[in-house]
Amino acid sequence: MVKLDKIYTRGGDKGETSLSDGTRLPKTSARIAAIGDVDEANSAIGLARAELPDDHALADILARIQNDLFDLGADLAAPGDDATDGKLRIQKQQVARLETEIDALNEPIAPLTSFVLPGGSEASARLHLARAIVRRAERAATALAETAPANKFALHYLNRLSDLLFVAARAENNGGKSDVLWVPGLTSDR
Repeated sequence: MVKLDKIYTRGGDKGETSLSDGTRLPKTSARIAAIGDVDEANSAIGLARAELPDDHALADILARIQNDLFDLGADLAAPGDDATDGKLRIQKQQVARLETEIDALNEPIAPLTSFVLPGGSEASARLHLARAIVRRAERAATALAETAPANKFALHYLNRLSDLLFVAARAENNGGKSDVLWVPGLTSDR
């Protein structure tokens, strides 16, 4: 269990921070950027979750995802790409669970006939914002993986998570019935 008696350490005052193995990196490094974007995504999911009643099924899913995102941050903070190396890593079954949840959430929703604009209900708008931030985290993690070893399941998880948040946003818009649809060229002079 983690125990923090003191919140500030002054260790990052010179623009560096530590990974789980003690390696020091600049706060501007690709790895730290990816970890930061995952943290921001987690915060956005917390904001979306706060809009839902505690007994809402989606609230339980989002609570578990928030925990998974801490695992994913720990994964990124431990350099390496082997999901079986004994370190805290995102696993294939976590990605599969997201796929199962996406399918269950999407099953009762009518197929799309247009792109969906972020909006509708408050919960839906917050889920769309979280989705966009997860997409950024995915881009950052993918950029990291281009230059350093990274667990492929962490990348897969982020990709599926953005899909889950999109479907969840539609579910919170009355099963897609209250989606705000894109109308191409709506305000153009053509």
